[in-house]
Amino acid sequence: MSLAAIAPCTHAQVTAPAPTAAAAIDPAALAAARELLVSMNYRDVVGKMFEQMRKSMPAMMQQGATAAINADNKLDAAQKTAALAKVNKELGPAVEAIGGIFSDPTLFDEMMQDTAALYARHFTVTELRQIAAFYKSPVGAKMLTSMPQLMNESMQSGQRIVMPRIARIMQKLQNSQ
Repeated sequence: MSLAAIAPCTHAQVTAPAPTAAAAIDPAALAAARELLVSMNYRDVVGKMFEQMRKSMPAMMQQGATAAINADNKLDAAQKTAALAKVNKELGPAVEAIGGIFSDPTLFDEMMQDTAALYARHFTVTELRQIAAFYKSPVGAKMLTSMPQLMNESMQSGQRIVMPRIARIMQKLQNSQ
């Protein structure tokens, strides 16, 4: 079993279609959304979140792979040991490759563009300015500096709570085959 098979289990991912061109975005709202992201220190906050993800990723991937291998009733003890050894061998290069994605300087620009459009579709210019004012306040600034750590701890908590449930479902599916 390779990390490619395990990776989807280690991080929740939701893939949504891109918004259609019919969903026109108000240019003033888009400008206000960009200003909001600047007031949120978006580039710095996202960079810190990526760094937290990069730090926690090896353990999350290892945990997910180990759980999936150990839950596989089709494998005997020797096969599980071999599969775990293979995961351990592949983990470093996989983590390094994924970490390279987070280091891509164009990633921030693309995310900022998409995020600004997202905010502009969901908030009015007035609302965006009110949100920006909040992030410029002391409590808003504290929230921004705390967000990367909160996201990391939240992901770890979610993993700790969700993975045993997923493992039980996988175990039932494998036992029914």
